[in-house]
Amino acid sequence: MIYFDYAATTPVDKRVIKSMMPFLNEKFGNPSSMHSFSSETKKVLEKSRVIIAKAINASSNEIIFTGSATESNNMALKGVAFAKKRGHILVSSIEHDCVLNTAKWLGENGFEIDFLPVDKYGIVDPKEVEKRIKKDTILVSVMHVNNEIGTIQPIETIGKICKKNNIYFHSDAAQSFGKIPIDVTNIDLLTLSSQKIYGPKGAAALFVKDGVKIEPLLHGGGQERGLRSSTENTPAIVGFAKATEICLSTMEKEQKRLTKLRDKIIATLIKEVPNCYLNGHQTKRVSNNVNVRFSSIEGEAILFMLNSYGIAVSTASACSSPKLEPSHVLSSMGLKQEEAHGSIRISMGRWTKESEVNYLLKILPEVVKKLRDISPHK
Repeated sequence: MIYFDYAATTPVDKRVIKSMMPFLNEKFGNPSSMHSFSSETKKVLEKSRVIIAKAINASSNEIIFTGSATESNNMALKGVAFAKKRGHILVSSIEHDCVLNTAKWLGENGFEIDFLPVDKYGIVDPKEVEKRIKKDTILVSVMHVNNEIGTIQPIETIGKICKKNNIYFHSDAAQSFGKIPIDVTNIDLLTLSSQKIYGPKGAAALFVKDGVKIEPLLHGGGQERGLRSSTENTPAIVGFAKATEICLSTMEKEQKRLTKLRDKIIATLIKEVPNCYLNGHQTKRVSNNVNVRFSSIEGEAILFMLNSYGIAVSTASACSSPKLEPSHVLSSMGLKQEEAHGSIRISMGRWTKESEVNYLLKILPEVVKKLRDISPHK
């Protein structure tokens, strides 16, 4: 099998696994205990916090470890809402389901929720953010990179607008962290994920800027500054930190390599396959993402036929792909239902080879032609 679904999750780097192993057996102490068994785990926990903080230009005390990006996003939105008690929240219409569903839940429980539109490339206009801010707006949430189409949002500009209006700004950076530089100077809350950067699942973080008030979702022993009670998952956090170090050390080189492969896929498919179109912006997109649509056929059919050739792609976010309705991201961009249904996402990563891209570019046009030959919609 050739893996082109790195946006869904990544394999764990062997160097990451090696860094985790001691904390799975001999160094097993609870970081909150007071004896010598816990001293090493406490030390490595704080070292990991420093590594991740430095990666986004933050202070280590601003990093709260969680179990997933979903938890971090819930913690950001609900945490601010519960602390403020009431108010207006702005969320982009193309957020991950965990942000959209959290916002909708808050809307059912006394908060006013507005969804920011995007243009045909899936980009939020900062002027629209400023236009929709109200006197009682308490939070704006716009993801850094979209998980389906890979578009990069102007979060620095949006953050400055929020700062000027004394409003908290949250961004989900699960798809951008480790791929492009991030600076939290104009961000109040930022979601990070381990499993998207060749680290283990079950580890993530929420950056909470000093002075930002949020209510915890979990109550217990008071770990993580009292904001996320639970014994920390030390082995996974160590792996998360190691994965972060590796990504930062290779970011520039990897970005150039993947951008070249990305652009090759886009140019070849649009040239060789009739009625093939790119979803999202051609250049304002993360280097490893290609999202294309083919008229007259279903993305699911392409996925299954490619799978039979040993190629793994996806049709939407892995968290929502089993649903039958079209992607909310593509619909928000103005695509018709049949256009959205004809889309696939090709996402690359650290172990993607040019020979694998060449194989994809040989097989995919053949698959599209076969499916169109039997399609009732042609």
